[in-house]
Amino acid sequence: MAVTRTRQADSASPRTANLAAVLRALRTGPLSRTQLAARSGIAKSAVPGLLAELAERGLVRPAGVRPGNGRPSRLVELHGEDAYALALGVEADRLSALVTDLSGRVLAEGTETVDVAALGLHAGMDELARLACRVLPGPPVGVAVSVPGLVDSAAAVLRFAPALRWRDAEIAGLLAARLALPVDAVAVDNEANLGALAESVAGAGTELCYLGGGTAVGGGFVSGGTILRGARGFAGEVGHIAVDPSGERCPCGRTGCLETKANLAAVLRAAAAPGDPLHDPAPGVEGRVALLKDRVHRGDQRAATAVHELGVALGIALSTVVDVLDPDVVVLGGYFAELGEWLVEPVRVELAARPLGQARVVASGLGLRAPLRGAAHLAAERLFANPTLVEEATV
Repeated sequence: MAVTRTRQADSASPRTANLAAVLRALRTGPLSRTQLAARSGIAKSAVPGLLAELAERGLVRPAGVRPGNGRPSRLVELHGEDAYALALGVEADRLSALVTDLSGRVLAEGTETVDVAALGLHAGMDELARLACRVLPGPPVGVAVSVPGLVDSAAAVLRFAPALRWRDAEIAGLLAARLALPVDAVAVDNEANLGALAESVAGAGTELCYLGGGTAVGGGFVSGGTILRGARGFAGEVGHIAVDPSGERCPCGRTGCLETKANLAAVLRAAAAPGDPLHDPAPGVEGRVALLKDRVHRGDQRAATAVHELGVALGIALSTVVDVLDPDVVVLGGYFAELGEWLVEPVRVELAARPLGQARVVASGLGLRAPLRGAAHLAAERLFANPTLVEEATV
């Protein structure tokens, strides 16, 4: 039986809090009633009634039996295949969409190559809404939008995105109107924050630093499984750590920022002469990075030197981050992940040269999709926080 979203949902009652606690516990996989009680902190006698209600809402289902020494344990798992989490991505050169169910299984996705800055904010939101409608099987329980730039996540406003030339963009309101959703159904966050969240959820660690590379460079930090945002929500501007005092002037006004050396365009300029196919924007980020990888594999010395110098610059910047935040792991994401076989070692060498440089360094297993996967997790979080957003099924 399908479930439908309610217009209003009770998010404050104790029963709703208990439903949410049970549903969250199942996010890690199938559990018995005894395990659910232990993990959710709810009395075991209350669990059957809560499971019955969640089942009526189409959110859980039986998952077989686990044999044991005594009585076999009956397992329950997430169902939620009709509860769609919508992740949307805005980048300088493309729009992306991803739909998952409650378990995180990808149900649909789509990408559109477009000059987003040339479109402008309102036309960009029109195009993003059209892409969303093309991939959505039904009404979403939540939407999360990944954007590059400074984001006031509490207000769901993109304060400034140089790559898009957008300032004070009220993305949640604009997109909610186009998708006929309540504004509180739409979350907005920085792409590096969402990349960090995705890596943490995927098991990279609960204390991590994520560094994402693309048309810009951004950082995201997770501590105790929670995104670190700072006083105004702008934490993570690792791209503006100085790595070369005699380097280029950065658009931020300072000199020698990591971003001047590590954004994709800068690396490609170092890797190839003007007019080279590496500088053709038509293949997009993935196409150009694939071409760069091929050249390094074939022994192109200029390309190899450019990638190695990128690794050194990343290591210099990350040594400051590691000294200050002491993460367990540093995850290289975005296009850095695609070049991980050449970047991880120079970053490790730079970190090892510092007294506190003990963090592990790994390339993201999610690659360029990490921010979208983090956005899907955030979109689903709205329902995990309040399962009454879906109505009980009626016969």
